[in-house]
This record gives sequence, C-alpha cells and structure tokens, in this order.
Amino acid sequence: MKSFDSHFSPDYFSARTRFRESAASRGARLRALPTTAKGPNAEELTIDIAWFGSESPRRLLLHSSGLHGIEGFAGSAIQLQLLENVPVLPPDAALVVVHILNPYGMSWLRRVNENNVDLNRNFRTEGSYDGAPPTYANLDAFLNPRSRPSYDFFFSKAACYVFRYGLTPVKQSVAGGQYEFPHGLFFGGKQLEEGPRIYEAFLKERAALSQKVIVIDVHTGLGEFAEDSLLVESDDYARLRNIFGERVTALDPTEGSAYRIEGGLQSMIFRVFSKTRPTFVGQEFGTYNNIKVLHALREENRWHHYGDGNLNHPTKHTLKETFCPDNESWRETVLKRGREVVERALEEL
Repeated sequence: MKSFDSHFSPDYFSARTRFRESAASRGARLRALPTTAKGPNAEELTIDIAWFGSESPRRLLLHSSGLHGIEGFAGSAIQLQLLENVPVLPPDAALVVVHILNPYGMSWLRRVNENNVDLNRNFRTEGSYDGAPPTYANLDAFLNPRSRPSYDFFFSKAACYVFRYGLTPVKQSVAGGQYEFPHGLFFGGKQLEEGPRIYEAFLKERAALSQKVIVIDVHTGLGEFAEDSLLVESDDYARLRNIFGERVTALDPTEGSAYRIEGGLQSMIFRVFSKTRPTFVGQEFGTYNNIKVLHALREENRWHHYGDGNLNHPTKHTLKETFCPDNESWRETVLKRGREVVERALEEL
C-alpha cells in the first residue's frame, strides 16, 4: 500500500477497528456510543471517542469526522494519522478525537443517516423543524425523482435552472437545508436525531465546563479539487483568519462555493460551550464541481428509496469516489493539511 494511502480504510468497520486499536495502544480512554441503527449485515454501529489528557480540561481540542457518513473516509484517515504521534498535552488540556459521527452513513455509503437526515442540518432549536426555501420546493421534482436511477438529462436541466434562478440562489436554496421533503436531499429531519442527541449529551456531561475550546470538524466535497477551506461563521472570520491563515472562508453564499446552513453542528457546539466562545472550524476538502456532486447525491438517493439500496450498485461507488477520490494528490493533501490544521490548533490552544 502506498504511504499516502495507508491511512485510508476501505470501509467503516475497518476504520473503526483501526481507530480503536491505535487509540488503545496510545493510552487513550475509549468510549463507544452505541446507536440503534445497524450496518448492512446487521452489525452494531458506534460513535467512537478517544480521550487524551485531562479528565476535566480547562483547554480542549475536539476533532470530529464523519458527520456526513460518506465523507468520513477522509476524516478517519486524518485521525488515524494523528493517533500515530499523539502530542504531549499540558496538564490542564485534553485532545478528544471523535470518530465517525454518522456510522450508518459511512457503513451504507450514504451521506445521511438511517432516517435520510442530513445531520449537519439537524441541530436546530427544539420546535423549529419545518419549512423549506421556495426555490427548493420548486425544484423538488428535479432534485428528488420518484424513480430508480436513470439517464434523464440531469446536467442540461441543472444548467437551465441555474440560468433561470441564478447560481447563488440555487446553491443556497438547495444545499442550505430543508425540513419538508423527508425523502429529499439535504433534509434536516423533524427532531433531533439519535446520533446528534447522544453526542450532545456526551459533550454536556464530559466537556461543557472547558474554558477554551477549539473544534475541527472534517468534511469533503465542497471547493476546488485537492484544496481545503476552513469554513467559519462570518462573525469569527477576522479572528480566525489571523490564527489559521488565508484558507479561512466565511460561510457566505455570495463568496466562492460556501453557503449558509440551517442547524449545523456549530449550533450545538455554541450551545454546549455557553461559558466561552468556541473556535469552530469546518475543514472542507474539495473534490469535484458542485453539479457533479449534486448528481452523485441525487442518484444514490434514488437508488436508496426506489431501488433496493444494496452496496454493489454503481451509484454507491460513484458517491464514494465523489467524496473520497482515489487520487494520490488529493489524499496526500488531506493528510498534509489535516495534520497542519491540528498542529496550528494545538499551538493556539
């Protein structure tokens, strides 16, 4: 196996075994949060957490992966690399590595969870799980065909819709999150899902009193191929650009490929760590253009709902390649930049 590729696992179960074994060998305190969802062969699925350093940290670096299941291959690789050389921490600090927040999605090669919920749209305040942008409603039949995958002039139709509505409004309306079409793309759910609920409870129990918190959450699929962006709230842009450099990008749909999302993980992070202002960074590694990514999501979603959803279908392989390209330069960038951002965060901590 090539050196750049050795940290990338072929599937969720291999990644979980490697993570657990590596973390245990480095002296981590391990915690597995079980979920009721099952894998393709009825396997148990867990959110696995490795805790290094202080049990009651004043300073905390929280590194998470796989909130969008299929995107977990890259985040897991970064974490396996990190576990090879765990940094020495000050007595009042902790490094907490959270492996695959959406194990169902990674094991089934889906971006969403067992209820078709996009978990990075699911952390809304109680009682507010409704609504959809008007443009999304207008595009529902195009985005979510009620049929098995087939050739249906997707790219030509997408170009027409972009011409009609404009690229920025379409991007924001489609990807920002919706709560009315449960079989559709970017569905944020009708309540806080099990995985997000047990993860939030874990953080409240173990880490909420930390006084300085840096969170790095790894994603793939958005931006230029083999380049990463550090996505932050607009209010934090200037401060975090001084810390992490020019790759820091505000979540602004009018700038580049980023867009604002409803119910993102950062919403929960800011609620849990209410005694401080956490530094939240979404590290996003670009793969292919937005239209190609959307097409891959659309066709896999059709297969899941209107086919039999098995893992051998071409839509599954296409989705994995779309979010974790089998490309040397891309995987080298993931490992290099993943390590650099963790190192910079530790310096700042």
